[in-house]
Amino acid sequence: MIMNNPFLSFRFSLFLSLSLTASSSSALFFSKRSPSSPSTPTATPSDLFAVLASKPQSLAVNPIVAQDLKSCFKFLVPFSPNSVKLDPTLRSPRRLLGLTKSASRSQREEDELIWWPPEPVLELARLAIDSGGDPAAIQRALDPTIIPCVLDSGYKICGTIIVPDIEGSKECRCELTRTPYGRHFVSEELNQYIKFLFDLIVARGPSVGLNVTLNRFDLFHGHLFLAVDSGRLGILFHAKEYPEYDEEVFPYNMGFCQTGSKLKYDDSMNLRNILWLAPLPHNSTKSWEAPGVLVVLDARPDGIIYRDLIPDYVSIARTIYEDDLGVVAVDVNYLNLGSEPPHYQLFIC
Repeated sequence: MIMNNPFLSFRFSLFLSLSLTASSSSALFFSKRSPSSPSTPTATPSDLFAVLASKPQSLAVNPIVAQDLKSCFKFLVPFSPNSVKLDPTLRSPRRLLGLTKSASRSQREEDELIWWPPEPVLELARLAIDSGGDPAAIQRALDPTIIPCVLDSGYKICGTIIVPDIEGSKECRCELTRTPYGRHFVSEELNQYIKFLFDLIVARGPSVGLNVTLNRFDLFHGHLFLAVDSGRLGILFHAKEYPEYDEEVFPYNMGFCQTGSKLKYDDSMNLRNILWLAPLPHNSTKSWEAPGVLVVLDARPDGIIYRDLIPDYVSIARTIYEDDLGVVAVDVNYLNLGSEPPHYQLFIC
């Protein structure tokens, strides 16, 4: 979730909102989870990452936990680490061309862009490991300069970019980003790759039951982090960010940014956490242990992700918090600067 006010913890504000509403809410929203048996193993973020890594790492996870986690994975790109050759130099030359021209890419080429991204992404993934999971190493890859603005279809594009009004957000006193300005990576290919991830989630989401739209109430942001224990580079995307207030279905006030939302709260909230993991470098050689991953994490109430990885106080929102997965380096925001036709721009905060 995002903070409407940078000085107010969203976790606290959401918890307060849910608490104040609890007395008038139905048992559906505040039914207690069934306590786990003392003998039931619990899943951790490290287990999640291990199951999505190499086969030896996956086999090290408790088999019951591994099986339950796999039952909650809805892959947007096929996941078969043993069948994907662990050599990024073998990737199709054509898939490296025209990263933003999705109409010219086949499904296989899009899959390969997840398994083996362009070289700047691989370099960032290795930097995350080599730095020992230091977020400052990722932040140093951002463009530090304020460069002269140039016009791109009537919109100002700068090294450091002031976040403008997004779909009427300013009128509602809604601040969508952590900071009032955004930045880009020095590598333009990195910036284009992040945009590609947003677009691919929208395009492939319906195949697993996730229908999302790129707008300020639904999918517009992700959190780039370095995973606990391994330092693996990842982005946790949050869709369904601000559902519409509804006294019967979703009687929760989420602040200024919820104002004007027409996003219905329904079972698709179970699918709001989408995880991208970069290919996993070996920590002592130049080889690679696992290809990249793009997966929806199903937080249905009878699943292990809901039980073990969703905090109790936001179970209604089905939110996995990025801080629980690792150390956050930056937020990536993909925002619509125009109306018709939409004009999306990346803001890294």
